[in-house]
Amino acid sequence: MKFGIVGLSGVVVNFLVFWVCINGLHLASLRSNIAATLIAIATNYLGYRYWLYRDRDAASRKREITLFLLFSGIGMLIETGVLGCSVYLLGLDSHFEQLGAKVVGLALGTVFRFVSYRTWVFKALPEAEPQAAQAPHATGSELAAQAELMLAAEEIRYAKAE
Repeated sequence: MKFGIVGLSGVVVNFLVFWVCINGLHLASLRSNIAATLIAIATNYLGYRYWLYRDRDAASRKREITLFLLFSGIGMLIETGVLGCSVYLLGLDSHFEQLGAKVVGLALGTVFRFVSYRTWVFKALPEAEPQAAQAPHATGSELAAQAELMLAAEEIRYAKAE
C-alpha cells in the first residue's frame, strides 16, 4: 500500500512536469519525459527512504543511492523507450497519444523498479537470532557474550558493505 502511495505521488509529479514541459515550455517529448522522470525519481527516493523503507538497512547510503539511481535510470530508459517508439516509429505524436505511451512505459518501468528496489536497494534488516529470543533468563555474562558476538558480526558485515 505504501509503495503505491509513494509511487502514485511520483506518477502525479511525473505527469505534471511532463505536461508543463511539452505544453508550457514546448520541449520535445523525450526531453520532457527525461526531465519529468528525473524530478519524480528525486521525490520518490525521499518517500521510499524516509517513509516506506525507513526500517530497512541504511548502513551504506552510498550503495543504496547508487543502486536506486541505477535502477531508476533503467526504469526511465524503459519509459522513454516506449514513448520514443510510440512517437518516432508509430507516429503517435499528439499530446494525448504521448500521454498514453507514457502510461504504458511508466507501468512497465514501475514493475521493474518495484522488484529492483525491494530486492537490491532497500534490503531488509537481518532478523534477530532465535537463540537470543529464547534466553530471557540468561546470566549477565551470557548476555554480554551474545552482545559481543552480535557486534563482531555487524562489524564484519559493515566492513564487507564498504
